Amino acid sequence: MPDWLLDVYVGILNLDRESLSLDFDLGPISVDVSGRSVFFFWVTMTLLALSGIAVAISRKRELVQKWTTWVLIVPVVGLPIWFGRGPTAVLAIVLALVAVREYTKLVGLRPWDSAILYALAVVYPLAAWQTPSLLALAPLVVLLCALPAILSGDTADGVSRSAFSGFGSVWICWSLAHLVILWEDAFVVVFAAAATDVAAWCGGKGFKRFGWARRPLSPLSPNKTVGGLVGAMIGAFLVLTLLGTISVGLLIAVAFGGVLGDLLESMIKRRAKVKDAGEWLPGFGGLLDRIDSLLLVLPLAAVLM
Repeated sequence: MPDWLLDVYVGILNLDRESLSLDFDLGPISVDVSGRSVFFFWVTMTLLALSGIAVAISRKRELVQKWTTWVLIVPVVGLPIWFGRGPTAVLAIVLALVAVREYTKLVGLRPWDSAILYALAVVYPLAAWQTPSLLALAPLVVLLCALPAILSGDTADGVSRSAFSGFGSVWICWSLAHLVILWEDAFVVVFAAAATDVAAWCGGKGFKRFGWARRPLSPLSPNKTVGGLVGAMIGAFLVLTLLGTISVGLLIAVAFGGVLGDLLESMIKRRAKVKDAGEWLPGFGGLLDRIDSLLLVLPLAAVLM
């Protein structure tokens, strides 16, 4: 690497991200905050503004829908994390409940199996807030998810019911509880995962002229290619550098966890023979379609950061 480029990179890493402040009054609402969160706020607003201009120029309805949805998602996710660990737990609960609803429909779980997942969607984030050590009981909870099938004596579908319940308890409820575990770094991880999703899409499109880049990572999703993975790695590197949180562990969690998370949901949707997990998020489908990468990124980041 040339010395000048290394100097630029080091300069970006050493940017002062703590001294910025945000101070304004809007009627009864008074905001006076400073520190790293303000830096993240301005980075987010700047990227939304720049992408909004690009989307407006493109005039593509699909991109307009996606951008509009992102504008709505940013405050819904960002504000609870900004306000504290308790509101972050509430955010995790809401996300988990909606995701469980979509998941149970995809895999066709019965009411009692679904009830366990709905309960865990509340219990896991609360445990992460009040007693984080309880999340270590996840393997035991997976086994307990077999209770409805065992008590009903279901020999025909009991194994598959238990497997889908146990998997959902970890994939959705336990994973989203890591929003609370990470808390102070949660927005960084969520933002980086979202930006890396975009970078993976750009990599898949931009590198498709090369034969190696067009190779699918898995038959589950022909659109998830080696080029997309390279784009995800480059995007994760750039965004984590900009945010000043670059590390080998976090780079692996965001880049590889995001791509694998997409493929994991693709496997479930292929089994259910559907394109999207839902239809209520314009341009994205369902909530699972939006957070699938995050469901692997969060626990990986908690371990590797």
